[in-house]
Amino acid sequence: MPMTVENIIERLGGADNAARLTGVSTEAIRKWRQARAIPPKHWTVILRQTGLALSDLQPDSPSDRAETQMTASPSSTPSAARPPAGATAALVLADGTILWGRGFGAHTPADGAAIGELCFSTGMTGYQETLTDPSFAGQIITFTFPHIGNVGTNDEDDEAARIAARGLVVKQDLTEPASWRAARPLGAWLAAQGVPGICGVDTRAITLRLRDGGPQTAILAYPADGVFDLDDLRARAVAWPGLEGMDLAKDVTCAAAYSWDQGTWTWPHGTQTPPARRRRVVAVDYGAKRNILRCLVSAGCDVTVVPATATAAEILSHDPEGVFLSNGPGDPAATAAYAVPAILGVLDAGKPVFGICLGHQLLALALGARTYKLARGHRGANQPVKDLSTGRVEITSQNHGFAVDEASLPEGVRVTHTSLFDGSNEGIASDRLPAFSVQYHPEASPGPSDSFYLFERFVALIDRTTPTA
Repeated sequence: MPMTVENIIERLGGADNAARLTGVSTEAIRKWRQARAIPPKHWTVILRQTGLALSDLQPDSPSDRAETQMTASPSSTPSAARPPAGATAALVLADGTILWGRGFGAHTPADGAAIGELCFSTGMTGYQETLTDPSFAGQIITFTFPHIGNVGTNDEDDEAARIAARGLVVKQDLTEPASWRAARPLGAWLAAQGVPGICGVDTRAITLRLRDGGPQTAILAYPADGVFDLDDLRARAVAWPGLEGMDLAKDVTCAAAYSWDQGTWTWPHGTQTPPARRRRVVAVDYGAKRNILRCLVSAGCDVTVVPATATAAEILSHDPEGVFLSNGPGDPAATAAYAVPAILGVLDAGKPVFGICLGHQLLALALGARTYKLARGHRGANQPVKDLSTGRVEITSQNHGFAVDEASLPEGVRVTHTSLFDGSNEGIASDRLPAFSVQYHPEASPGPSDSFYLFERFVALIDRTTPTA
């Protein structure tokens, strides 16, 4: 029978000696214990030092048997199946791959398993902010960082009223909360909102598959009875149309206009007091994160939020000095059907415009450019972007699967920022209109605050365009 990781470490003479013999740190040994597995690259040394057989190193605990079991040939598995021992959830990809793992959060009903575009996020902090970012609507998130759940959840860190992502995938069991701010564990928070998750799968393999093969539809099933209809799950994953051509802004926008007056939050003082002078700004909500609204207030704006479908007349009825176009999910070309006419009306009225993420793409479409689906999206808080006007490199937070086609930019619209990962467009500005936008998230949450200056740039543009008497 295979030995446990703890037994093998003991055979090697304890953690310190095991680290010395295998050439790793004691922190790596701790991770072996936590993962209940030893990376195969160390097996040769272990076999030589302990005299064990190869079969002794094969994981055989119920948890380990549930770890990333892939089925490449769909026809080899019966339609109604029980999972391998220890597995309670499955992630089924449209290409037929099945990944078994352990479920957490909300159980999925037989006819309501979570389906969406499988993506990965490289962010090392802010899983709660990420899950509630409306831009993740229609997606299942794979977190590449292992310690998910370590700070629990609380009512202050939500970026929207509820979770936007359809599910999440993590490597290890959820970490117990170890933060004084935690109000409830991550699993309980997910269950309360009807969102499922799966752990015990190889997130590195998923990330490589998506990096090399592009977007993939997946369906996450965590049935309460433990029975999986794999043929049905595969068929539903194949039939899902994908995000191209899908307008999701209508699903996540606000129902009616409202005012926002909270500034950014700083430790230990809480919400910052906004500047005395306030510029009237209308924020069009295609799926706006709350921290964007906070940043606008802290930069000196009096913010009124309107739904994504607001017309130019409805936006201008608030007498704005500037108009902000928010982030959001889905295909910008689909949302453009109603957003572009409104943006054109605002531009014709001479109002300064600032867009972020989906708002950036919609501004580009309004100015005459095109957008396209990226081979792999940008999601995480460590994305390097170069500001071409200053030469400064910013580390940015990003979440998008579509981009602006620079080759389609018309005369009079220039590139202002570019990605240092893949060279894709990260910002534009008009030479004849008071309008600019960026693809990334200068409000962060989670992520670095290198790019807050863009909110101040927007306020400065308003001041130049609409001087105060």
